[in-house]
Amino acid sequence: MADDVKIEATWKEALKDEFEQPYFQQLREFVKDEYRNGVVYPPANKIFAAFDATPIDKVKVVIIGQDPYHGPNQAEGLCFSVADGVKHPPSLVNIFKEIHSDLGTPVPVSGSLRRWASQGVLLLNATLTVRGGDAGSHQRKGWEDFTDSAIQALQTRTNLVYMLWGSYAQKKGQVVDPSENLVLKSPHPSPLSAHRGFFGNKHFSRANEYLLRMGKSPIDW
Repeated sequence: MADDVKIEATWKEALKDEFEQPYFQQLREFVKDEYRNGVVYPPANKIFAAFDATPIDKVKVVIIGQDPYHGPNQAEGLCFSVADGVKHPPSLVNIFKEIHSDLGTPVPVSGSLRRWASQGVLLLNATLTVRGGDAGSHQRKGWEDFTDSAIQALQTRTNLVYMLWGSYAQKKGQVVDPSENLVLKSPHPSPLSAHRGFFGNKHFSRANEYLLRMGKSPIDW
């Protein structure tokens, strides 16, 4: 079963037991049927893009999202990220605004966060697939169990930064030991909540200060 899963080698080893679980086998069949019978995002070869871009031993920062974007050409398998040339969704606009306010860096033209992932930022959605135009359509099918296991696998490592934006991410990150890692919490960057404390959270400078204290290179946000 695990041999069929196309995922980066260090994560494959860390999550190997999950691939044999009944829930994962049911999830796999469900997802296959969905791709076969309709439009599903992200493209099938990018389902595990977050893992592929950031091997487990290279993770320095973890950002937890909920669902992939469900519009055409948006989702690329990394939470909050959109492909080059795609209009920045509202939450991403607010993330870039906060980075500009916090660090003074210009807002990038591209909404792709692959450059973060390559530096050790795990951009993990709780649910890794979604039906086109139907937000939340693949929730409670097993993905949440799988991504919980990924977060659990990271607990063998310390001195990581977790950015938990909104109550959903904060609940999912409850397993993280704040005495062994930097756990940063704020409201979600969505336009509905960003003004309640996402703006001004300075998570990006705080993350870099912590990484430097731990002897790690900071992230070029």
